Amino acid sequence: MSAFSTRPLLEGKQLPLLVQADDAAGTPLGDVVPMLRDTVDRHLPDCGALVFRGFSVNGPDAFRTFATDFGHPLLNYEFGSTPRSKVTAGVYTSTEYPAHQHILLHNEQAYTRDWPMKIWFYCMQPAQEGGETPIADSRVIYRDMPQPIRDRFVEKGVMYVRNYGKGIDVPWQQVFGTESKSDVEAYCARHGIDCEWKEDDELRTRQVCQGVACHPITGEWVWFNQAHLFHVSCLEPEVRESLLEIVEDEAELPRNALYGDGSPIDDDTLETVRSVLETHKIVFPWQVGDVAMLDNMLAAHGRAPFKGGRKVIVAMAEPNRTFE
Repeated sequence: MSAFSTRPLLEGKQLPLLVQADDAAGTPLGDVVPMLRDTVDRHLPDCGALVFRGFSVNGPDAFRTFATDFGHPLLNYEFGSTPRSKVTAGVYTSTEYPAHQHILLHNEQAYTRDWPMKIWFYCMQPAQEGGETPIADSRVIYRDMPQPIRDRFVEKGVMYVRNYGKGIDVPWQQVFGTESKSDVEAYCARHGIDCEWKEDDELRTRQVCQGVACHPITGEWVWFNQAHLFHVSCLEPEVRESLLEIVEDEAELPRNALYGDGSPIDDDTLETVRSVLETHKIVFPWQVGDVAMLDNMLAAHGRAPFKGGRKVIVAMAEPNRTFE
């Protein structure tokens, strides 16, 4: 007898697929992993996102065990671009941005050449209002991106420029998890990142990464970058103006995105990119105990603004490396 049933969570949408517990008492999610593996292997490459609902999870440690039961050690949040806090080994808070802010759709760590293939979200406490984790099919985004834009990103890739600290962005010590400059240099050398020490031990990094990517299992092309998040045009106009008054030169902005050859990406191009992403955004409300599992290349995710307390934690696994 099956312990769960499957159906699309939203009518007319391929993703996410809902995996619903049959037992109203809430079967522990970890107990059904052996039965879930076939469902995950069969459906995740097609739909890109699953939501497990109606199971009992019982906290971060059980969530960690569930994620690791799929056969890969959980990853540390290395070279992060946003503030997070560690909850337990391999488990982190979701991005700690102010509640009133949108986090636009993106694929986790697509601003690097080393990203997780799988990502899980566990909703311990839904927000009183809002706070959803929107998702979208990165294959559809790739197909619907205007061809001239897509061609430029295919040909040139994206250069991400980051200046750490100054009380404006995450300090390099937190991003790299070390106080040692030599450790930072070694990490950058291993990962194909150019690093430059400036005055007062401040750090700048540059890395040229993919604009699109081919999924290693399905062979499908996906839109896979975070230019629309890193680019200065992502800032509200007054914030952009204030930052430029502080740093005086766009090269000193906490983060920015250029084409891989160093040429600028114009604001209009990225406005179009954001518009395509918004068109394909799928939103569903969290329920207490929900666990979402995403193929990080096939499905992008974001965060809606919210009111009231919200606690969603994250785990990642199965590194995909393009720099080796």
